[in-house]
Amino acid sequence: MKALVYALSLSSLLIACNGPQAGEVEKAEKDSTAVLQHPDWSKHASIYEVNIRQHTPEGTFNAFREHLPRLKELGVDILWIMPIQPIGEKNRKGGLGSYYSIRDYTAVNPEFGTMEDFKALVNEAHGMGLKVILDWVGNHTAWDHPWMEQHPEWYTRNEAGEVIPPVEDWSDVADLNYEGEGMPEAMLDALKFWVQEADIDGYRCDVAMMVPMEFWNRSRAALDSIKPVFMLAEAEGPEYHEKAFDMTYGWEMHHIMNQVAKGEEPVTAFDRYLAKMDSIYPRDAYRMYFTTNHDENSWNGTIEERMGANGHNFFVLATTFPYGMPLVYSGQEAGLNKRLAFFEKDTIDWSDSSRYEFYQQMLTLKDHPALANGHEQGSFDRVSTPEKSGVYAYTRSKGKDQLLVVLNFSDEAQEVSYAGLPGKKRNVAAGRAKPGLTEASVQVAAHDFAILRL
Repeated sequence: MKALVYALSLSSLLIACNGPQAGEVEKAEKDSTAVLQHPDWSKHASIYEVNIRQHTPEGTFNAFREHLPRLKELGVDILWIMPIQPIGEKNRKGGLGSYYSIRDYTAVNPEFGTMEDFKALVNEAHGMGLKVILDWVGNHTAWDHPWMEQHPEWYTRNEAGEVIPPVEDWSDVADLNYEGEGMPEAMLDALKFWVQEADIDGYRCDVAMMVPMEFWNRSRAALDSIKPVFMLAEAEGPEYHEKAFDMTYGWEMHHIMNQVAKGEEPVTAFDRYLAKMDSIYPRDAYRMYFTTNHDENSWNGTIEERMGANGHNFFVLATTFPYGMPLVYSGQEAGLNKRLAFFEKDTIDWSDSSRYEFYQQMLTLKDHPALANGHEQGSFDRVSTPEKSGVYAYTRSKGKDQLLVVLNFSDEAQEVSYAGLPGKKRNVAAGRAKPGLTEASVQVAAHDFAILRL
């Protein structure tokens, strides 16, 4: 075992969520003008992405409903359900097509079931205290969407007057033109439909950066007038948090995770990331942190392919890092060890239950006062660690409640001293911590973690 001694940094390495720091004045000004109100139920929430097609052998709403009790027990709060509308047939990719090629915004893909089946799923989820948000594709439609014939002016065209896809490789979809008269209104009506008819709790908005911000701002206000909703943007930037979205993608954080896993960046890259967050994002911003999702899994590789032996450590980071709400993707808790086919049926294998306890432990930890989302989150204090040690440690504190998080990304066991940290009682909240050489130290195995309740 390689022994290292660490001390709490209170000066140059202090990266806290309170106190004067670079950008703090600007951040306070952003907070003072913010008009967005998060739903109360989102303050300690975690989120789970549901791939209806692949979640069960049947690939239906009714079959997925059988998983609801298990997901509730896992600690899930929000179900993000991938698009459920009929999929376009013209220019379709693969045998079943992309979920994101929408042929009818206010109908249900018959492969998944009926509208009544979906409503029953939402009602049952609500009965368990779960919230349901629907994946929304507002930037493009299938080539055989009725709008193509009814309102050809609602689509983007090239210099030759031809309708074009938003990205060349997205050949199965046609780009929408938000300058087309009546087009934004029709899209907003469709958004309202699912809240009014199916009582969903909000949306995950696909490629939100490709849709005008004015539309999202207007839509959020309109939806909130029906019921308080939760909105997740597949986008990154502080501007999305001003009026429209509760949460944005933590892409930069995810890329840093992958780089640290490959040895391309030191663990101190997380410090630089948090300093940037503190300087440009409002304190009340929710960021979605993840080790996988449908895009990462299908196109960039499994957690093991990208993160090796440190997949669990990065999920601990996603759960306990400031601003973040952790995401679990369908099958992740079962050690999803393959890239799911995106355009075909590829059922998840649920036979491995060895990781279930880990994810349950982490998601239920989100109830800790210091790990609240938004402005109620606790402070963050870095525990100084040698850069080349591969160990990243910090505390999250709120009032008398404090957690010490130690992540050992290295190939060797490490000993961490937490002498000088407040709190006399130290209990292991998660991970496999062993007593260290001193009373106030802990041993953490290679590629392992420890979370201590102080």
